[in-house]
This record gives sequence, C-alpha cells and structure tokens, in this order.
Amino acid sequence: MKICTGYIPNFKFCVTDVELIYCLRLLFFYILCTFARSNTSLMKRVKINGLLKSVHRNYINDENMKRKLFLLAFAVIGISQSVRGQDVAVKTNVLADVFLSPSLGLEVGLAPKWTLDVKGQLNGWTVKGHYWKHWLVQPEARYWFCRRFSGHFVGAHLHGGQFNIGNIDLPFSFIGTNFRNLRDHRYQGWMGGAGLAYGYSWIISRHWNFEAEVGFGWVYTRFDRYPCASCGRKSAEGVPHHYVGPTKAALNLIYTF
Repeated sequence: MKICTGYIPNFKFCVTDVELIYCLRLLFFYILCTFARSNTSLMKRVKINGLLKSVHRNYINDENMKRKLFLLAFAVIGISQSVRGQDVAVKTNVLADVFLSPSLGLEVGLAPKWTLDVKGQLNGWTVKGHYWKHWLVQPEARYWFCRRFSGHFVGAHLHGGQFNIGNIDLPFSFIGTNFRNLRDHRYQGWMGGAGLAYGYSWIISRHWNFEAEVGFGWVYTRFDRYPCASCGRKSAEGVPHHYVGPTKAALNLIYTF
C-alpha cells in the first residue's frame, strides 16, 4: 500500500507504509542517540558513536532512503507550520459594513476540521430619520469538509441582541413576518435564537481569505411598538413574535494568523 503525504504547494510524494514507518523509526533512533551522546559517560559515548556511524554507513548513505527522509522531514515541517499559521482569523462582513452596520469577527481553530466563530455587529445611529439601530452577537461552531479556513463548511449558530427599528421601507413578507409594518411603526426590544449555515472560503494569499455564508433559522423577539419612528408613546408593550427565515448573510474579508 502507498501512502501519499506532504502537502507542499503543487507537489506530493508517496512512500509505502513500511518505508514510512521505517523512516520514522530511523529518525527517532538518530535523535535519541544524538541526545544520549551528549548526556552519557565517555565509555558509553564511544559505543553510541559507533552505532551512529553504523546507521549512517548502512542506511543514511543510501541515496533513495536519504531522499525520502529529507522529503518526510520537509513535509512534517510544512504541515506543522501550516497548522500553527492558521489557528486564528479576524474578519469583517463587507455586506454589513456597506449598510453602515460595522461588524467584527474572531474565528479560532479547535481541531483540524473544527473552528469557533464569534461575530459582533453594531449600528448606533439614525440616518435621515431611518432607524436601524441594533447590536448583535452571533457565535457559531463550524465543521470544515477539507481543512479549516479553506473550502466548504457548515455551521450551527446562536444569536442575541437588541434593536430599535423604524421608518424602513421593506415591501415584503416572509413566513408570518410582515416587514411592511416597519414603514409606519417603530419597534424596540430584544431577540434571541439559533440557526444553521453553509459557506465557502477562498484563499486569496498566505494571510488573506474571502468567505461567503448564508444561514437560516429561528428568532424569538419581544418588543414595544410605537406608532411612528419618532414617537415616544407606546401603542403596544412586550409583544412576542417568532421569526423563521434567513438569519445570516455574509461576505467576509478575513485575515488569518
């Protein structure tokens, strides 16, 4: 059986399983002897030097074995550097930024195919009498189908926050939620819920990625309703509402460490 290893860009090499185990044992033996040589008496050191010379003469001098040992060591170093180099990422949702709701996210590697993404979003101002004020926190556990921070992934997220929204013209309804009411009323309250998401991340360069993600889920809200965007008198208080629909839409620009 052949084992293909060494995820080096545009290069892959193969060794048999016996050769791979043999190379690892030989490398371990060489390191162990080198360490022991610097921590033993003179008499034992002479014996260890003899063993090292025998190993070098019989195995390391073999050109084929030497080449495979070199490639194996290079691959291990490359893999370890790649894993260490992609443990953390910071990101911003360009789509939210364009709509004046700045976002900032942090994603941390938990396992080779698992990450934890935490995003925060804030809008604290009124633009020409339109209220879209809110803050939102959305943690998400992600499973990557290839390796983390690259390719396809699915996620499960929670979300929570507060909002103060009104004088917004959205001429549509969605599964029991009438967004047309935002034009003539203002709604102020809190929200919480959960959802599922799918996304894909493109590697642009060593440190930069671009990611697209969509999510669908459920949100429970409880709000006070006001008859107009600038009104201070409530027309309803503590109204509960269940929303089912899109819970995430993101075009993320990402910097990985």
